Amino acid sequence: MKNKLNKELVIRLLKYRRILNQLKNLGFEKVFSNNLGDAIGVAPALVRKDFSLLVLGGNKRGGYNIDYLSEQLNRILGKTREQKIIILGMGKIGTAIAQYKGFLQGDFEVAAGFDVRPIELPAEMTTPVLPVDDLPAYAADNGIEVAILAVPEEVATECHKILKDAGIKGILNFTPVELKTTQNCIIHNINIGVEIENLFFQVIKNGLPLNLELAESEGDEEDPE
Repeated sequence: MKNKLNKELVIRLLKYRRILNQLKNLGFEKVFSNNLGDAIGVAPALVRKDFSLLVLGGNKRGGYNIDYLSEQLNRILGKTREQKIIILGMGKIGTAIAQYKGFLQGDFEVAAGFDVRPIELPAEMTTPVLPVDDLPAYAADNGIEVAILAVPEEVATECHKILKDAGIKGILNFTPVELKTTQNCIIHNINIGVEIENLFFQVIKNGLPLNLELAESEGDEEDPE
């Protein structure tokens, strides 16, 4: 099963799951591939291919049972066990992430935040913030496997080591430092600056001629005598 689950497929499965939960809350019992495809922006044929690959029952005419699909996707995606995360670095980014309501749609929660100094928390924030020295024991006692790293650049490497030594197996890295995945710890680097630069490039690229070299060469040609 693991060999089938590349990153693109996993992301689609997570999106399907969220749509299924929304439909279930609205009282629907069946869903069709075109409904799911329209909701996440892919072709219905790809939805059917994904479910066929994972041997999930249903068909084009009869549709898919929402309860069955939800149960199977929860099993495939590891949603059958409690999922809690911690945040190391409770400055502006860490505090904002801790208050993000979208986490509830993924059925996981921020269990605690950690920082080297006392933090003045927003009045509406309920996530506890603890000293960094308490992190290893907290992670062990609460079975924490995933963390968000949101510390200043100059301490990113040191804090990365703290998380790995505490047994953290997955880190979502919001620092500008490019951290490396190891055998025991998966890193997802989220460099906001790079993402914005890439977005600017995509916008500019979409406004350029399809064949820049041809356009430039045509502009350089001399008029015939």
